[in-house]
Amino acid sequence: MTGEGIIEGETGAQRLLGYTLDVGRGDGRARCYLTVGPKHTNRHDMLHGGIVATILDNAMGATGSLTRDPSGRHPFLTISLNTQYLAPAREGEALVAVGRITGGGRKLVFIEGELRGPDDRLIATATGVFKPVAQTRREETT
Repeated sequence: MTGEGIIEGETGAQRLLGYTLDVGRGDGRARCYLTVGPKHTNRHDMLHGGIVATILDNAMGATGSLTRDPSGRHPFLTISLNTQYLAPAREGEALVAVGRITGGGRKLVFIEGELRGPDDRLIATATGVFKPVAQTRREETT
C-alpha cells in the first residue's frame, strides 16, 4: 500500500507488527490496516487481544493527530483505552481499524474505534481518551 497519507515503518511497534496507517482520506478518520499472520496469533490460532488493542489504539491516536496536523503525525498520548472483543480474527484475514472523534477539546480528545474484518464483520470496538503533546524535535544521533 503506497500513496499520500500512507505511513509505514515509522515506529518500532509498526515495524514489529507490520501494520499500515492511512491518514490521507481527508475525512478526519485514520485507518490502520493489518493482515493477520502467524506472528499475530495466540495459542488458540486467533488474533491476540493485545494486538487488537494496539491496532485500535493506533487508528484512534492517529485520528486524534489529524485534529492538529493534516499529515497525522502530531504526537498524541493514550490516557485511557477500553476495548470490547466481539468476534475472533484468524490468520490470513485483512483487518481495518478506524477512529472517530466523539468529543473533547484543546487538552483531551475522546475517540471511538472499530476493528472490522472480511465482509465488514465487527471484530472489536474501543473508546479512549487521548492527549496531544508538545512536539519536540528529534535530535539525530550519529
